[in-house]
Amino acid sequence: MLEVAVLGGGLVGASLAYRLACHGAQVTVFDRADAGQATAAGAGILPPLDHFIGVEAVLPLLRAARQHYPELLRVLAEDGELDTGYAVVGALQVASNDLELAELVHLERECVARRDAGFAHIGELSLLDGPGARQHFPLLSQTVRGALFATGAARIDARRLLAALRRALQKRGGRWHSASAEVALTGDRVEGLRSGGRLWPADAVVIAAGAWSAPLGERLGLPLLARPQRGQLVHLELPHTDTSRWPIVLGFGTHYLLSFPPNRIVAGATREDSSGYDASVTAGAIHAVLESALRLAPGLARARLSELRAGLRPLSPDGKPILGASALHPNLYLATGHGGYGLEVGPYSGALVADLIVGKPPALDLSPFALSRFQEPGGTLRI
Repeated sequence: MLEVAVLGGGLVGASLAYRLACHGAQVTVFDRADAGQATAAGAGILPPLDHFIGVEAVLPLLRAARQHYPELLRVLAEDGELDTGYAVVGALQVASNDLELAELVHLERECVARRDAGFAHIGELSLLDGPGARQHFPLLSQTVRGALFATGAARIDARRLLAALRRALQKRGGRWHSASAEVALTGDRVEGLRSGGRLWPADAVVIAAGAWSAPLGERLGLPLLARPQRGQLVHLELPHTDTSRWPIVLGFGTHYLLSFPPNRIVAGATREDSSGYDASVTAGAIHAVLESALRLAPGLARARLSELRAGLRPLSPDGKPILGASALHPNLYLATGHGGYGLEVGPYSGALVADLIVGKPPALDLSPFALSRFQEPGGTLRI
């Protein structure tokens, strides 16, 4: 039986480990559960269109990843795991001035073009006026003059999905250790992982440790360039208000609103590039998030402050994830660097790398995401 050890128990690592177990491999996950793990802090938006990414090579990955979600949920259900927090609720891209209203028309065209190119998850599209937008999300400001509504956008409770993946993995014989571990090498070959003074032998090892992948790679001579980007968000409660079917609200920026049952609203999120590994919640960031949320939906002023979260996204220099086998160590694999779209792409990225490990040809070309893209022929970093 193929033995695989996975470093990192976020959504990418857990999805990868579960896929391997479905293939019949014996899998052991090591996860330190560091403060700031991106999965634990993620809002959970699966948007209609990631036009903000601006990296064309990612689009085929995004398209396939969104098609993969229903399949993943189906397999989890067969393993008895139905509690994932997934729901299709739609999304409103809202406009508050003439310039943004004009942008909605261009955005609708882009959505139609992407949908025709296979992004079926966008769903049906409709341009709404302000009152029409407020019918979907009653707390929206009167300054909202219009919106583009896409029916196919979805939400996912990342913590619930991660818990479901972990339970399903263990049902299939996988092991999960809440412990630190390091890659053990003999020459160029990876022996396994070393944790607590013990060697855990493995035929293959995967680094899927999110923002913490970089220091792990550096110890192996690998330029894993995924640096941490902090994101902070706010959870609010609206007593006596059913928010379970309210859509996602997106503005023309990085801030958004997302609803969960029974009465929860998530407001986010900052993109802080100089945070390092500091996962603190800061007053300035929370002020900015709340200010933007109240501008979009002044009715949230009566909401109760429920929880503050901060997460560290693993951000690569070119906006593309790092996926595939290491050229330096033949049985070492990488799955990291997803930045702000890990919840969308992470489960599928994990599945692709898992397929590669067991010798199944990946359904998508992984060459655009190889670590070697950051290196010149002589080994010099290209960043």
